[in-house]
Amino acid sequence: MIQRVQSLWLLLAVVFAFLTFKLPFYSGSRKDIVPPNVKLNSSSEIALLILASIVIILCFAALVTFKNRKRQLTITIVNLIFSIVLIVVYFLQIQKFDPGTGTLSLSSLFTLAIPLFLFLAARGIWRDEKLIKSLDRLR
Repeated sequence: MIQRVQSLWLLLAVVFAFLTFKLPFYSGSRKDIVPPNVKLNSSSEIALLILASIVIILCFAALVTFKNRKRQLTITIVNLIFSIVLIVVYFLQIQKFDPGTGTLSLSSLFTLAIPLFLFLAARGIWRDEKLIKSLDRLR
């Protein structure tokens, strides 16, 4: 399992998805909340919590289905879509903050890197599948 490079990409995606629960994506003042400085992370909103949890679960599912490459590729592509939706929801949540009072955190790069890692994992799975098909033709 760990010998394949896509397993490392999936593992990095899991680690970065876990980091989104603790590290902020955006910091600033909310329009509807009294405390002046609020940090937006995956555990601060229910939609973000659910989407980040789905991304983590699907990464683990893709990691353990290494024997079935087609299923692993399907899970990874679905997970890629969920991670992009997660980023869109983050930016929709930023709209609830007062304009000009907040900034994107440096740790937001972790959230933005998750789809990149999932894309690299899908590409590695696809290459493995192509290699196996070409070896089957030679037999």
